[in-house]
Amino acid sequence: MKNFPKILGLTLALSALVLSGCKKKPVRDQSTSGQGSMVDPYAEAIPSDDVPNLRVRDPNAGVPDEDGKSVVEPIYFALDRSAVASPERPKAEAAAKWLLDNPDKNLVLIGYCDWRGTAEYNLGLGDRRANAVKKYLEFLGADPKRLETLSKGSTEAKQGGSEAYWPKDRRVDFIILKR
Repeated sequence: MKNFPKILGLTLALSALVLSGCKKKPVRDQSTSGQGSMVDPYAEAIPSDDVPNLRVRDPNAGVPDEDGKSVVEPIYFALDRSAVASPERPKAEAAAKWLLDNPDKNLVLIGYCDWRGTAEYNLGLGDRRANAVKKYLEFLGADPKRLETLSKGSTEAKQGGSEAYWPKDRRVDFIILKR
C-alpha cells in the first residue's frame, strides 16, 4: 500500500500520454443524398480517385449462383477505409436488386484487407467493411435478416507484391448462403 500513490501517479501519467497521442476523428460530411432530403448515414466524403477502378471485366462477376455464375461484383475500398464510396454504390444497388429478385436466397458479406497491418487490425477492418456494406444495403431497403457478415481480414491476401495489386484485396465479396 505504500507504493499505491506512486503506481497510481505513474498509471495516470502513462494514460495521459497515450490518450494525448490519439488522432481526432474525422468529421463526417452530413450533406443530403440523392434521395430527397434523407441524409445518407453511410456516406463518407472521399475523393473518387481514392477508390481504385477495379471493374471486373465480366458484368456478371461477384456472387456465384448454383451454376457457378456470378451475379454481383465485389465492392472495393480505399486504403484503411470502410465506408462504401460513391463509385462503388451502384454495385451495392445491384446487390440490393439481386436480393429483391431472389427472395428465397440470403447473402454472406465477406470483408477482406490487403496484407499490410496486423492480423487483428485487418480482421477488425474487414469486419467494418462487411458491416458498412450491410448497413448500406439495409439503407437501400434490404432485409437485414437475409444478410450475414464475416471478416477474413488479410488471411487470404497476397503477401508482398506491388502496390498495383493491393487494392484488389480491399473488398467485400457477396456469397450465397446455403441453408
